[in-house]
Amino acid sequence: MSNKIKGRYQKILNRIEAACKQAGRDSSEIVLVAVSKTMPDEDVLELLETGHKHIGENRAKALEDRMEAIKDESVQWHFIGNLQTNKIKYMAHRVNWIQSVHKKKALKEIEKRAEAEGRMINVLVQVNISGEGQKSGCEPDQLEPILKYGQKLKHTRVKGLMGMATLTEDPEKVRPEFRLLKKLRDEHLHLNAGPVELEHLSMGMTNDLEVAIEEGATMVRVGTAIFGERNY
Repeated sequence: MSNKIKGRYQKILNRIEAACKQAGRDSSEIVLVAVSKTMPDEDVLELLETGHKHIGENRAKALEDRMEAIKDESVQWHFIGNLQTNKIKYMAHRVNWIQSVHKKKALKEIEKRAEAEGRMINVLVQVNISGEGQKSGCEPDQLEPILKYGQKLKHTRVKGLMGMATLTEDPEKVRPEFRLLKKLRDEHLHLNAGPVELEHLSMGMTNDLEVAIEEGATMVRVGTAIFGERNY
């Protein structure tokens, strides 16, 4: 085991534990998704030796290659990047979570591919909480029709919402964005039916995970703080 990866991972677990204590929450409520983009398979395998199971990638080809290289069936694979509908077919055979669904068209394709594979795929609906034009995600007023469409699916579970906050040095500046995502989730709980079960809020990364947890995150996405600087 690489002491660097093991040490960084433990520091993140400690931060999550402290944030949960501060917020009066149990750390078992938080799923840590370790984002491994561009890092070698050996680093991911070392992390898996700790017992960690949730691995995220933000590029479809990188995810496909990673899933092919690492055969551990206990790993929960997350796709967290900009979702192109024509890439879904390359991940449907193994991916467990697609966190960046932002339109009905993507749900339709995921359902089609999951049915063909005889699988169930969990998804999160990505909402543009930052208001930035370059960020993916549906607008808040587009959320309801997407969720209503999700109620009809048989091989796709809509498990919650995901948001990408504004990149900033000051985590307090993005608190309103996290608060918005939780508000949207709470306002749409009445649409829980069948495969729609709005359980998760995926929000918060290395710099702002404490604020995200205080505002209700159930998933946080951490890359560099675990794997080190990447070669982009």
